[in-house]
Amino acid sequence: MSVEIRVPELGESIVDATIASWLKKEGDPVHRGDALAELETDKINMEVNADQDGILQKVLKQVGDVVAVGEVICVIGAEAEVAANSAASNANGTSTASSNGSSSAKTEVASQRGRGDLAATSPASDTQRPPSPLARRIAAEHKVDISQIRGSSPHGRVTKDDVISYLEQGVQQTQDEQSTTIPPIAPVAMPAPPAASPVALPGIVPSDREERIRMSRRRQTIAQRLVEAQHTAAMLTTFNEIDMTAIMDVRSRRKDAFKERHNVSLGFMSFFTKAALGALKAFPRLNAEIQGNEIVLKRYYDIGIAVSTDEGLIVPVLRDADRKSFADIERGVADLAKKARSNTLSLADLQGGTFTITNGGVFGSLLSTPILNAPQVGILGMHKIEQRPIALNGQVVIRPMMYVALSYDHRIVDGSEAVRFLVKVKELAEDPESLLLEG
Repeated sequence: MSVEIRVPELGESIVDATIASWLKKEGDPVHRGDALAELETDKINMEVNADQDGILQKVLKQVGDVVAVGEVICVIGAEAEVAANSAASNANGTSTASSNGSSSAKTEVASQRGRGDLAATSPASDTQRPPSPLARRIAAEHKVDISQIRGSSPHGRVTKDDVISYLEQGVQQTQDEQSTTIPPIAPVAMPAPPAASPVALPGIVPSDREERIRMSRRRQTIAQRLVEAQHTAAMLTTFNEIDMTAIMDVRSRRKDAFKERHNVSLGFMSFFTKAALGALKAFPRLNAEIQGNEIVLKRYYDIGIAVSTDEGLIVPVLRDADRKSFADIERGVADLAKKARSNTLSLADLQGGTFTITNGGVFGSLLSTPILNAPQVGILGMHKIEQRPIALNGQVVIRPMMYVALSYDHRIVDGSEAVRFLVKVKELAEDPESLLLEG
C-alpha cells in the first residue's frame, strides 16, 4: 500500500520550509525511519523520515521548492506494488504498439491515448515541473518566455543554469549573425568587414567573473530580522574598556585545575556572562522587552550566545544562566556552539532569550556596534584583547585591554542607565572575586 509523506510540524510560528536536498531518489529502497529529504526552515534544518519500508515511488517536490506543513512531498510504495505497476505499464505499452499496427484510422487515437497514459503515470512529467523561482526571476528580468526553454534536469525542470545557457546561446547567435558577410553580387573588391564586437547582455557576465548563490532560508531570515531591528528600535551604542589583567591572571592560575575537575576549559565567556547577569539584576530594563504599550520586565535570565556558522550568525539560548556555575556556563556554551556548527540545534535551543552576548574578538574585531536581537532591548559586544598603554595611579603601564559595547533600545532604556550598566560590567569583570558574590 502506498503512503504519502507529508511535511511534519516545523515548530511554533513556522508554517513552511524549503526543500534543501533529497537524500533518496526515485526507485531507491527505503526503510522505516530512513531520512528521505532535508528541509530548511528559518531557524533550523530538519529531516523528513520514511513511515514504512518500501520503495521511494514518486518525488513530488524538488530542491528549492517551498512546501507548507502537511503538504505531500513524496510517495512510498510497497515493493510488490511498485513491481506490479511497472509490469502493468509495460503491458500497456505492448498493447498500444499492437493496436497501432491494426489500421491507420486507429493509429492517431491510440497514439494520443498512449501519450495521455504516459503523462498520467510518469513520475516526473516535464509539464508538471514548474521552473525554479530563481529561473523565473532571471527570465523575467531579461524578458524571456520561459516556456521556450528546455529543462536539463532529469525531471525536465527549468533551472537558473538553463535560463543563463539560453541567454548565452542568444548572445552567441547574435554575434554569429553579425559576423556573417553577404557575398557580393559582382566581383568587386570589397574592404574587409570590421570585426564583430561582443554584444553586451544586461545582467549577464562571463561565468568566471560572477557567481549566483541562492540565499538560504536562514540567511534570508537573518537579513530580514536585522533590518527589522534597525527599523523598529531606537538603537544606540555606548562603549567602555576593560582591563583584563585580573581575569587573565585567574585563568592562568586556575585553568588546569578547572579543566581537570570539570572536563571543560575555562574561557572568558563565563566571566562575562556572570558580569552581565550582575548588571542585569542592577538594571532590569536591559532584561525586558516592549509589547504594545507595555514594558515586560523578565525575572529570569535566558542569555543568548551568538555563534558564527557557515550560514551566518545564530543565537542559541543558555537557559537560567543565573543558576549556573562557571563550569555549567562553559559546558553550556560549548555544547550550543557545537550543535550550531553541526546543524543539530533544536527549535527549543533558539526560542526566547532575554539578553545577548556576542564576541567579535575571536575574529580580531577591535570595536563594533552590535545589532539588537529583537525583541530584546540589549546586547553586549566583546572584542579583541590588546596590550595598550594606560594611565594607572599616575603611571603609564601596559595592560591587556578590551573594548566592550552595549547596544540598547532607547525607547525604554535611558542613556545614563545604559552607561551605568556597562560600567557595572566593567567593575565586575575587573574584580573577578566579586562575581562570586553577585552569583
